[in-house]
Amino acid sequence: MTPELTALALAGLLQVGQLALYSVAGQAQAGRKAALRPRDEPIELTGKPGRIKRALDNHFEGLILFAIAVLVLAVADKSGPLTVACAWLYLAARVLYIPAYVFGWVPWRSLIWLVGLAATTILLVTALTWQG
Repeated sequence: MTPELTALALAGLLQVGQLALYSVAGQAQAGRKAALRPRDEPIELTGKPGRIKRALDNHFEGLILFAIAVLVLAVADKSGPLTVACAWLYLAARVLYIPAYVFGWVPWRSLIWLVGLAATTILLVTALTWQG
């Protein structure tokens, strides 16, 4: 397995961890009955549980692009020092993004998000242009 695919697998596990964190925080705020009922009417979480949910949603969005980039690189056999560094940079940014969002680290949250997006963009551009 390439280092980029390892970073992708770990990013998937991070997503599972975020989902568990959201579930615990959401249930603590909304209660067990709200957690067990159908979602015909959305449950609006506020404060930290709401921020945990938004950070989770943001990772879903970023993970799609990162997965595309890593899978294209793997299929094209274009792994190299730059792509490995970018994959790990993306993962580090996503790990840091969770507390940055939950605790409102301004402007760091936005800068951390930008690092993850830049790393993903470099991966995508490299997949299309690198002649290896």
